[in-house]
Amino acid sequence: MTDSWVNSAEILGSDLPLELSGTGNRRALLMDALREAVRSGRLAPGTRLPPYRSLAADLGLARNTVADAYAELVAEGWLAARQGSGTRVAERAAPVTPVHRPRTPERVARPVHDLVQGQPDPSVFPRTAWLASARRALAAAPDDAFGPGDPHGRPELRRALAGYLARVRGVRASPERIVLCSGAAHGLRLLAEVVGGPWAAEAYGLPFHRELLASHGVGTRPLGVDADGARVDGLTRRDRAVLLTPAHQFPTGGPLHPARRAAVVDWARATGGLVVEDDYDGEFRYDRQPVGAVQGLDPEHVVLVGSVSKSLSPALRIGWMVLPQRLVAPVVAAKGEREQFSSATEQLTLADFIESGAYDRQVRRMRQRHRRRRDQLVDALHARAPHVRVTGIAAGLHAVVELPPGTERSAVRAAAWQGLAVEGLGDYLHPGAEHASRGPRASRAHRAGAAGNADAVRAAGGADAVRAAGPADASLVPHRDGLVVGYATPAESAYPEALDALCRSLPPAGPPSATAAPAPPPPSAAP
Repeated sequence: MTDSWVNSAEILGSDLPLELSGTGNRRALLMDALREAVRSGRLAPGTRLPPYRSLAADLGLARNTVADAYAELVAEGWLAARQGSGTRVAERAAPVTPVHRPRTPERVARPVHDLVQGQPDPSVFPRTAWLASARRALAAAPDDAFGPGDPHGRPELRRALAGYLARVRGVRASPERIVLCSGAAHGLRLLAEVVGGPWAAEAYGLPFHRELLASHGVGTRPLGVDADGARVDGLTRRDRAVLLTPAHQFPTGGPLHPARRAAVVDWARATGGLVVEDDYDGEFRYDRQPVGAVQGLDPEHVVLVGSVSKSLSPALRIGWMVLPQRLVAPVVAAKGEREQFSSATEQLTLADFIESGAYDRQVRRMRQRHRRRRDQLVDALHARAPHVRVTGIAAGLHAVVELPPGTERSAVRAAAWQGLAVEGLGDYLHPGAEHASRGPRASRAHRAGAAGNADAVRAAGGADAVRAAGPADASLVPHRDGLVVGYATPAESAYPEALDALCRSLPPAGPPSATAAPAPPPPSAAP
């Protein structure tokens, strides 16, 4: 005989559908149905089952049949019975959902140490001071702060930023020229949409930024980078914009030479181009005077993009653009009719944090901490790997450890074996500049284009600007082997071990090179 029906039993005020189908013993069918209900999660651990008399009446079964099924499932561990509390699904009988993971050729272990550049140690976020600012900001917030957000950003924060950036970075801007965004990446997306392409970009830079621009239809081509920063003589009249890191070239280090700053502004004036200044770590200077923003030279041709990702935390998702007047309305229109990206309450909190002086105090604390970290890095390398050269250490949150030619990839692999996450300098090289790492001579067409670039800059800034900008072929850049070491991320207790792993990963000293510079002495030993 074949029976197939669905009845229900009341369990703590809810219905439990049970399907008893098939032939054979009714007790076995009931047990199979209850096991499946537990296994699938329909009966969660701890769920109380109805008394066996009630379930027997609802299902049309004999009481002893249900009682025996309960008893056997208790013995098997599916159910648990306690005097006075009835029968429940056993806690250990929770359903286990199988996890299907794709098979990979090799298992990649999670790094033990992190020296990847890009973010400060999250444990040093100023929670107490931030909470105090949040309380004050919310208490004083006007009612409209809790309505639809203005895409310009909260006026309180734009006023606070205008004063701070003028005082600390030499920026010339009124609050009306500041548009808030969720970070530098968001700002670049908006500018790509409004300005269009093509853009020029430093040959060394964040691949993420180049990919972001490309995803918005804006191609980039590389400008050579040397000890004086970007080789701006490579700019042409075809370039709609140029993306630069003038205060501290990322990631090679060093500020843009003053003559090149003047030359790039002259190019923008002569061609109608736009200079996009990524001021990603402008506050952190150690062994030199602060370098002002290029935006101060010409607010109508330079956009300054900044955020609190390095000074406070990337989790806040607050950034800003200081725009030429002609771009304010188009950028706001590109954002949309309402603020969708940054919380109004966090904007108000940051405004209070700046105006109360807490932001300056936090920057000073972090500057001291980062400088100490920088010194520890240089001391460790000077003691254990004096054959390597450390550059870009006068500012920022990272340094470049220059390596002998051909050793970068092996050093990155050695670091992985040590459980250390660190990136090679080559990871940041623009794909269009990679041919230079093989040392070929420029093609005839390339040399002709470079000559045209020099003519364009000569027309914009004069012969002096061309000489300061560098040789004619400014897009070629020889690749230097090295590691980009971020010294801000690890916790204090983890940093010494991370440095130890770094030193163990470096290639041994080889034959002296005629062109290699000696390792600098530790900063503590400098006169």
